[in-house]
Amino acid sequence: MATMRSEPHAHKKPSAAKVAVASFIGTTIEWYDYLVFGAATVLVFNPLFFPALDPLAGTLAGFATIAVAFLARPLGGLVFGHFGDRIGRKKMLVLSVVMMGAGTFAVGLLPTYETIGTWAPVLLVVLRFVQGFAVGGEWGGAVVMSLEHAPAHRRAFYASFPQAGVPAGTFLSSGAFFLVTLMPEEQLLSWGWRIPFLCSALLIVVGLYIRLRVTESPEFLALRERGDVVKVPAAEVFASYKRALVVGMLCMLAPNTIFYLASTFFLNYGPVHLGLSRGLVLVALLVAAAIQVVTLPLFAIVADRTGTRNFLMAGCAAVAVGAFPVFLLFDTGTVAGVFAAYLLALPVLHALVYGAISAFTAELFPPRARYTGSSVAYHLGGAVTAAPVPIVATLLLTEFGSSSAIAVYVILAAVVCGLVIAAAPRARAQVEFQPARSEDDVDRAATATST
Repeated sequence: MATMRSEPHAHKKPSAAKVAVASFIGTTIEWYDYLVFGAATVLVFNPLFFPALDPLAGTLAGFATIAVAFLARPLGGLVFGHFGDRIGRKKMLVLSVVMMGAGTFAVGLLPTYETIGTWAPVLLVVLRFVQGFAVGGEWGGAVVMSLEHAPAHRRAFYASFPQAGVPAGTFLSSGAFFLVTLMPEEQLLSWGWRIPFLCSALLIVVGLYIRLRVTESPEFLALRERGDVVKVPAAEVFASYKRALVVGMLCMLAPNTIFYLASTFFLNYGPVHLGLSRGLVLVALLVAAAIQVVTLPLFAIVADRTGTRNFLMAGCAAVAVGAFPVFLLFDTGTVAGVFAAYLLALPVLHALVYGAISAFTAELFPPRARYTGSSVAYHLGGAVTAAPVPIVATLLLTEFGSSSAIAVYVILAAVVCGLVIAAAPRARAQVEFQPARSEDDVDRAATATST
């Protein structure tokens, strides 16, 4: 009787669609937590945490608090990226959702300036730092997981699902604050503002359930099987991929400028300078964000067919052309004008330059340092290109008294972004997936080797 040789169980490649949808849900939850802080900054934090400052200084202080997270995000990307490239993408995504949810929930419990004085804004800044650190690990992990599960001809499409979590999170966070702003102002400032933050406790449970059910990246498993896991991913990124790092940072100029003007600056500019109701601006933002959830992956499909680089360059040109129309429409102060401005800014212009940027950035780096490289590039880019946007826009408006100067700022950002993308290095080849052992078998083998 012949003896059959035992073979390891073949490792079936997981569904790219399932992983992408899970990434979308997870990033939606994390971006809700992150963006609800921005909405609160514009709408309520000034009198609650910075009452001693005049209105302009209080507004700038609030925007500076938002900017603190952009300083924390690259650090989070570096730490999460290191372990994501060393021990796995999935484990880091689970940790990031817990950290983000805990930080957001804590903001909902925070005493105000009236209760504990200057400690209130100090603690607010600390918790915002925690949020930034957590989201620093979120974006790169979610994008890399979606990208590395995707077939070669649809990588921009599947990598756009985490991107769609941004407008989905915007929709949920803006919707939550729209509902609480319907309360009488005394109740809103007393306790109503806390509700959107405390709801994060429920979202942590949902996020954990989703993340724990996602399978590990097949490309990462292939790297571990081959023993090709790099010891210090950041060292490899900074030594061998400097150009990719700079491109990954600066390619966020166009998407970040148009997004943070629409999602943050307009919430203050509309009511304070144009006399618009906050409710109108929030509803317009809600509608635009909801539509963008759909347009982001649709544009990414086109990017897969035309080439990501060419598509993004065309998108930058569209942002430059659309800058003045966005402000001309918004400055009409009419319901139709505000809605038209938001529909142009987010589901069209921002989606054109943001949906495919995830695959573009991630593929600048090889799989063995991809989590670190893409995370650090994206979040350093955020610190450089996104954090200053509401502050620069406020200062330009104060100096020139017109939105035209802000439109010129958008045009310059889009032109520089397009030139950077044109000069980018070619995409790195993916690791060919070889059906082999299961994730658990690979983990056991790696543990045995290390011991």
